[in-house]
Amino acid sequence: MTSFSKQLSFRWSDLDPNFHVRHSVYYDFGAQHRIEILESLGLTMKVLQANHFGPILFREECVFRNEIALSDTIFMHTKISKMRPDASRWSIIHEFKNADDKVCATITVDGAWMDTKLRKIANPTPEIAMKTMNSMPKTADFIEL
Repeated sequence: MTSFSKQLSFRWSDLDPNFHVRHSVYYDFGAQHRIEILESLGLTMKVLQANHFGPILFREECVFRNEIALSDTIFMHTKISKMRPDASRWSIIHEFKNADDKVCATITVDGAWMDTKLRKIANPTPEIAMKTMNSMPKTADFIEL
């Protein structure tokens, strides 16, 4: 697998007054896709709760390149671009591409794992998170931190 991919479906409420997808919708799609990926790899909400840890973000940035309109066919492609060997810190890239494979936007997130009991960064990462993150597709220019 080269990336996790998903076709997006936009709603009228996703548009701004300029009739294109508003900026915060991109972030919502990215967050939803990350959780769907973790779930599909077995790192479910139940597993996170039972082990008292969850993903947190330090940075989330979107670069907007081309407008997306309500009826556009858009696919989001998700890969890991950077990660420590123990998966305790990572960066994920989401690319929003149109039907012509043109990049419309790119979201980059930098994150880690939090111990939900202590409310602090979880180090070392629970084994299941390391296994899950290592099974995710990597970018061509992947960097081991």
